[in-house]
Amino acid sequence: MALAMFGFTANDAIIKILTGAINTGQIMFVRGIFATLLIGFLAWQQGALKNPSLALNPLVAGRALCELGATLFFLFALANMPLSNVSAVLQSLPLAVTMGAALFFGERVGWRRWLAITVGFAGVMVIVRPGMEGFNTYSLAVLACVCFAASRDLLTRLVPADVPSLLISTVTTICVTIAGGVLMVPFGGWTPLSATDTGMLFAASALLMVGYQFIVVAMREGEIAFVAPFRYTALLWAVLFGLVIFGESLETPIVVGSTLIIGSGLYSLYRERKVGRAKPISESTGESMSPDGL
Repeated sequence: MALAMFGFTANDAIIKILTGAINTGQIMFVRGIFATLLIGFLAWQQGALKNPSLALNPLVAGRALCELGATLFFLFALANMPLSNVSAVLQSLPLAVTMGAALFFGERVGWRRWLAITVGFAGVMVIVRPGMEGFNTYSLAVLACVCFAASRDLLTRLVPADVPSLLISTVTTICVTIAGGVLMVPFGGWTPLSATDTGMLFAASALLMVGYQFIVVAMREGEIAFVAPFRYTALLWAVLFGLVIFGESLETPIVVGSTLIIGSGLYSLYRERKVGRAKPISESTGESMSPDGL
């Protein structure tokens, strides 16, 4: 799980490096081509493409649209905010999914988990600091990303079990790639890519696959109650990359807010296990939590 989070966060770091020279639409398009080829091959190899008509399910399309919205807001925030800030806020996704399941699906959430959700989102407010100098459009963008990603994960739970996960991933990645191609023109048009830029985009796609494969192994082979909390190592990787690559400083609000978010997330997971949920919310969030077309 820790290696999976490394793969996903390293992908984010590469994309952040490239956002200064290449517009968001082109990044989505080029990386999407590589990701589609890699994921499509994996889906074909595992037989997930045997019945492509399953992809016509409206829930699959709805999930893809939510993923697209999350991707756009994520890339916008990532280009303009410290990597550690974005990653810290995204750690609240399991709490957002828990809240959404209670509000829209009528799932029972006791007062302890409601308290954990409240504490977790208080941690988010500490990081984005509404009403203060640190709060801006980019802070709103990362919050919008969490909303779209939570909607994606809630819709995923409604998709029939006979629709393979890799088929859903393939369709989603194709949709994000097409959207990137369409948005590339209004976002500034095509920028010629150097061999280094192309290699970095391919590496980002490969890291997505590394993360995806490792997380599948972790969730299938490991004890979920033990493995799931290691998702939060994504924040440690983000802090490390932020310090080493981007020269970001680790400010007190990030430390305090992250502690509240992770603590409440771990407690929520503990309560879900204690009450004997068959499928804890923490297992039904996206692979990397951040939107990457997977």
